[in-house]
Amino acid sequence: QVQLVESGGGLVQAGSSLGLSCVASGGTFRKFRMGWFRQASGKEREFVAHSTWRFGSIYYTGYGESVKDRFTISRDNAMNTVYLEMTNLKPEDTAVYYCAADLDNEGDYSSGPEYNYWGQGTLVTVSS
Repeated sequence: QVQLVESGGGLVQAGSSLGLSCVASGGTFRKFRMGWFRQASGKEREFVAHSTWRFGSIYYTGYGESVKDRFTISRDNAMNTVYLEMTNLKPEDTAVYYCAADLDNEGDYSSGPEYNYWGQGTLVTVSS
């Protein structure tokens, strides 16, 4: 069983930066694919970013088109933590942000059903 706990959400102004954290417990974290997703009110869940283990200390990362070049995913395997650094935030980034773990570490990284475990979510609100 894997548990994920996000933190770091809040209310910020457009143009600001904000960092989210997700701490995992259980399993072999360094081998997990970790993903960030978000869901705005009344909208479908959207893929934000992933960090996928390949071999050794090599990880591949990828981003959704709407956050590319503004958001950065990183991880600290010693701390079982994945981060999402968000810069130049826009009102349209307002959503509940979820981290997720894919124990199989394969398949479509942008597809929510590929992930086995989810955090409870943290709300990010960006004011204009």
